[in-house]
Amino acid sequence: LFIAFYAGAITMFEEPLQRWASPPSRLAPPPSLERTPELIDKVLAAHPEAARDYEISLAVDSTRPARMSWTDASGDEHGGGTAHYASLAPDGSLQVETTGPSPVAQFVDVLHQQVGLTFLPHEIAMPVMGAIALLYAIAIVSGLVVLLPSLVSDLFALRIGKNVKRMWLDIHNLLGVFSLPFHLVMALTCVVFAFHDQFYDAQAAAFGRPDRPAREAAGPPPAILPPAEIVARLGEQAPGFTPLVLDYSRRPDGSVFLRVAGTDPRFGTRGPTYGFAGVDPATGQIKATDYMPGRQDGWSATITSFFALHFGSFGGAPVRWAYFLLGLSGAFIFYTGNLLWIESRRRRERKAGLVEQTRPTRILGALTVGVPLGCVAGISASVAAAKLLAHDATPAIHGAIYYAVFLAFVGWALARGAARSGVELAIAGAAAMLAVPLASLIAGPGWYDSPALIAIDLTAIALAALLAMSARSARRRMIDGPRDSVWARTAKNTAQTSTGRGTEPAGAP
Repeated sequence: LFIAFYAGAITMFEEPLQRWASPPSRLAPPPSLERTPELIDKVLAAHPEAARDYEISLAVDSTRPARMSWTDASGDEHGGGTAHYASLAPDGSLQVETTGPSPVAQFVDVLHQQVGLTFLPHEIAMPVMGAIALLYAIAIVSGLVVLLPSLVSDLFALRIGKNVKRMWLDIHNLLGVFSLPFHLVMALTCVVFAFHDQFYDAQAAAFGRPDRPAREAAGPPPAILPPAEIVARLGEQAPGFTPLVLDYSRRPDGSVFLRVAGTDPRFGTRGPTYGFAGVDPATGQIKATDYMPGRQDGWSATITSFFALHFGSFGGAPVRWAYFLLGLSGAFIFYTGNLLWIESRRRRERKAGLVEQTRPTRILGALTVGVPLGCVAGISASVAAAKLLAHDATPAIHGAIYYAVFLAFVGWALARGAARSGVELAIAGAAAMLAVPLASLIAGPGWYDSPALIAIDLTAIALAALLAMSARSARRRMIDGPRDSVWARTAKNTAQTSTGRGTEPAGAP
């Protein structure tokens, strides 16, 4: 859950991150919309397989570096396949590249969707995520039930002092109660996303009609309108809808289907950043509005509201920043939840006469340090590497970097124990976070297609400062905390007290 929430917070700015991480395109500047039919004709003549499914980007930037793009038939709905990007050289000749935007933002998104299990097939990882989301929903409800008796008196209490468990409990409860609606939405929508395919398969089996055999076209398909004309006619029919991508696909009967991705800031969207409209490519008339912002029927709008609540795809930048902070606070709630469990177990073990915490408790303490900090450092290292790898970056390389750092942090925590590794790994995590702005300095200003992207570097610096502060706090806890705690550096030495082989002064380092 920590991995899902931390990675999910980052995906609130997936598109800016992709622009930040993507190298400048090596293609010629995109042709105008008026010249785009010439580009389409030349691509289809040289690469007829592109007619199966190709896109025309209306807004070309580092995330969509070419006016026209397509993916070969080896891809599927969850990715894969080789992407091709096409433009026209100054002399009018065709240019085609297979290196496009950085895959690191998509990798972080998959890390979020599959709760860190990107090495598993999508069909396996999603039900696992759904089961975790169900347990998460149960934990939310049960935690609220436990808290209700003391809710009125303790809700705004934040008792910072020597009672560390009381302080962490106050922080945990305060964050949990005030972000409760957000967490309920996340838990319930995650279940829907996880079992999406199974829900629709059951619905189709119960209410669907048998597939009809594909019919051959009665004649040659009608000529399609140029992209510029499509955009103009969309503007007449839906003035508030801003088209971004024209996605052309060929049906079995030879006809062409056009799906237009776009936004309307007045409405939430079905996707993370855009909605869709089905358009007749021969007339420019809007034919399907099930996923089109502001044009949906009641049922479709209701379903879209759940998607928008999960993605934060409404309200613009203020909502995205709010979701970013809620995502980070959610990750922190899971961290403090583990701390509270460990402290409660320590007290039970002490009452049972044990002066040294059990091995399972020490292992959980080490994992509580290693997994969150490994996730933070792994994502930071993978993001920073995007600018150093440039056009050589692949999803597999980013995955290898992430898991190498993640497993190294977890292994270090298990080997060194929670107390020592809490300090050391927080410092290492801060260093990994600072690698993000350092990569920007090495790459130079040519990678920024907007000055606003410097916010990514500034955010990384701020998070690095927080990690450095946490390292200082962890060191103080290691030295001054309870001697029988898993967070104490000399926790194992306290076992001598019970055997009579020696004692140590309470203030010994």
